[in-house]
Amino acid sequence: MSENLLIKNIKELVGTEENPRSSPIPGNELATLSTIKNAFLLAENGRIKDFGKMENCPLRADREIDATGRMVFPSFCDSHTHLVFAKSRENEWVDRIKGLSYEEISNKGGGILNSARRLQETPEDLLFEQALERLQEVKKQGTGLIEIKSGYGLTTDSELKMLRVIRRLKETGEMEIKATFLGAHSMPMQYRNGNRQGYINLIINDMLPQIAGEGLADYIDVFCEKVAFSVAETEQILAAGAKYGLKPKIHVNQFYSLGGIAAAVKYGAVSVDHLEVVADADIEILKKSKTMATLLPSAPFFLNDHIPPARKLIDAGLPLALASDFNPGTTPSGRMSFVLSLACIQMRLLPEEAINAATLNGAFALESADKYGSIARGKRANFFITKPMPSVAYLPYAFGSDLIERNFVGGRV
Repeated sequence: MSENLLIKNIKELVGTEENPRSSPIPGNELATLSTIKNAFLLAENGRIKDFGKMENCPLRADREIDATGRMVFPSFCDSHTHLVFAKSRENEWVDRIKGLSYEEISNKGGGILNSARRLQETPEDLLFEQALERLQEVKKQGTGLIEIKSGYGLTTDSELKMLRVIRRLKETGEMEIKATFLGAHSMPMQYRNGNRQGYINLIINDMLPQIAGEGLADYIDVFCEKVAFSVAETEQILAAGAKYGLKPKIHVNQFYSLGGIAAAVKYGAVSVDHLEVVADADIEILKKSKTMATLLPSAPFFLNDHIPPARKLIDAGLPLALASDFNPGTTPSGRMSFVLSLACIQMRLLPEEAINAATLNGAFALESADKYGSIARGKRANFFITKPMPSVAYLPYAFGSDLIERNFVGGRV
């Protein structure tokens, strides 16, 4: 039996699409955000059935919500997270306050290696319980589609353990999840002196066949940086992933521009993520590709590091996505509304640009814009109702306020 939900008297319905896009929103078009004032939204069996002005509102539904004074947005699509981890790393945060750099902490066995040691020691069931709690938290904060990476295992058993946890999270039905294999997140200490290829061989010959055999990953990732993997090493791993049908989503240009963007585009990357440091040559390469530039403003905020040149990317006509980078080392938060605030305050995005980047373009960064990211007929009924607020811009403006009253995923609160 079909059940429907009617949200009526919506002050402003945000992110509407009469004819859904088939490609990401580029450049200056990001500033155009389609909305309907005094609107209704009708959901049926987990999908959006109809929307429009209140004068065309259906007379009745199985369940009705009066949204007077409130706005409705499409749920956030968070395309880059490390939500599965064992323990927090606030001690390293204090070390950075005292003056140590990310690279110095990494070189003494901290950072990702610290998280890997703790994860290797943590039972799978406990990892799952912790991650499920975080997933439910970000859902309450407005997220309706999410990507989760491995990468804190750095051994075959522990990488598989992480990906099994992600699969179990998928099976809860909390929301749709895309899984990314990030075995190349950091070089384990025992391989750093003269045997880097040994770990790369482990990824290629041991991890990848098992991950592919169990269908545990949708994408493959490599941290292409001076503190992690070179461009040549990145290409080697991406080529191996391609043999198993794993498309790249790459960590690149967080601290340096090394040529990783060219390597990512060469292998058909869905997205290149971070981009705190971007050369003109990188922009020219992206302009000739279909690869999404995904910015993670919480990470440079937390590290007090380079702010991504968002306006330069937009002026070049590129599409942008925004994601949280939720992880224990550089972004201990998955709150996407704060990501919007940082994008506006530090990267000079307009509120409309930030909202488009965190919703529809985020869905494109996960190859899921046919189902998510906007208010369109036939798409999944993923949307949130705000508390009463005066304007769309108020959502990123009031960065300290919890403005999301209810988030619906598949039509369920």
